[in-house]
Amino acid sequence: MRPGDPVFVAPDLRIDPILCRYGKSRRFRAYTVESKRNFSTDLTLLLTFLWSRGLSWLDAHKKDLDDFEDWRRRAPKNPERIGDAKWNRELAAFSGFFKWAKSEGYLTASPVATRRIVDERGAVLDVPVSLAPSGKSAKMHWLTPRTWRLWTDVGLRGHTQAGIPGLGWQGRLEDRNVAFVRLVLSSGLRRQEAGTLLTFELPGTSLPGNRYCRGTVAGAVTRSKATRTFYAATDAIGEVETYCESSRAWAVRKAQRAGRYDQLSGMRLVTKVTAGPRRVVHWVDWAGEAFQMPLERLTAADRIWMFTEGPDGPEPLWLWLNEAGLPFQIDSWEAVFRTANMRCQETLTPPRHLRPDPHRVYAPYATVHAARHSFALFALVVLNSVMDRRYGLSPAERRDFRLLYGDPWFMVQGLLGHATRQVTVDTYLAPVRHLQMESLLADVDAPSAGPLPDLDGVFSRIASTAETIQDIDTLLAPTGGTA
Repeated sequence: MRPGDPVFVAPDLRIDPILCRYGKSRRFRAYTVESKRNFSTDLTLLLTFLWSRGLSWLDAHKKDLDDFEDWRRRAPKNPERIGDAKWNRELAAFSGFFKWAKSEGYLTASPVATRRIVDERGAVLDVPVSLAPSGKSAKMHWLTPRTWRLWTDVGLRGHTQAGIPGLGWQGRLEDRNVAFVRLVLSSGLRRQEAGTLLTFELPGTSLPGNRYCRGTVAGAVTRSKATRTFYAATDAIGEVETYCESSRAWAVRKAQRAGRYDQLSGMRLVTKVTAGPRRVVHWVDWAGEAFQMPLERLTAADRIWMFTEGPDGPEPLWLWLNEAGLPFQIDSWEAVFRTANMRCQETLTPPRHLRPDPHRVYAPYATVHAARHSFALFALVVLNSVMDRRYGLSPAERRDFRLLYGDPWFMVQGLLGHATRQVTVDTYLAPVRHLQMESLLADVDAPSAGPLPDLDGVFSRIASTAETIQDIDTLLAPTGGTA
């Protein structure tokens, strides 16, 4: 077995050898680290359900999976029912396992019922009958720029409503958390894309005007597996650099003094990173054997072991570290956001209104992916505004300009790394899909010589027409009564 291969232990503490073979199969090992963890957890839920019925997975029938689906999604007695997206992920885990078991001869038929469809390209596919309709946009939510500022100050910096750090606030890893959020919010990177950056991948080339820096995200850590360019605000990159020079450097020195890095047998000591469009990383392992691989092919599992020789010994190249000086796991960012959300709830919600009330929202709520959604919304509004102001285009001239250079939707598609423009429109920018941005931005009050207008008023108007966009005024003012 290899690191990352799952071991399934039954309630009677027996290990199923066939399930372990699946964990070592080519199909399962091809999944990303996150998919392996998610699929193993999903499969364990089904196995436990079958066990409660006195069945093993070898005895499962279609009726058993139907009952499991009903319990997971619809049963009134289940207080933790799941939505369509979560069910579809679990179904993918079941389908993949039972398909493998059938191909290996352990089953004559899969208990996952399927139906045959023809996709938009004409390909014939077998899909699970119980596959839920895609509803991605229903769970999308956005925060306006000033709401992100409030969330960051209160949730990550420990500020009170008065705008100062609260009594007893220690600010541990505050600079790291703020820098990560600023980077994701200004670049639109996914959690894995931003969370697996190595120190030498931090953008350092400023565009003319010094407002943005240009960087490259490696294909191996993207969802599309395609390397792409991203842009991040210069001040956001500055905050990351400040983190690297302060608390990160302190954590590294502390780990070196404690000898933590000397105990890592999987360490890969990078000796050289070539320049040019196709950078190659050279390293030696614990035994001194030399290896090399293109940077774009380094996965998250590869990157977490990459170190460099510093003045006081080995140092991790993984950008984000915990207090012990070790790589901060990608999924751990969810806990950072949960804690920040709780802090916002406790600080901004009056005590007598702490009970959930859908009609009175006092505190912003954010997720890692919400920063990506918000980046897309912000980029669309800004690109439209800049295009109009810079070129003074009339509606007819704008149509001609789009034919030559592409419209802002196309630009945002490229920034997000989406395969098609329609994914960008339908999924990430649903709140403004139906709006005429030209008229929306026509009355923005800002000096014509300014590099960018003050768009808080624009976002406020957009938020008033879309329930999923959180804006600070809406959040802090109840819809009725007094606070």
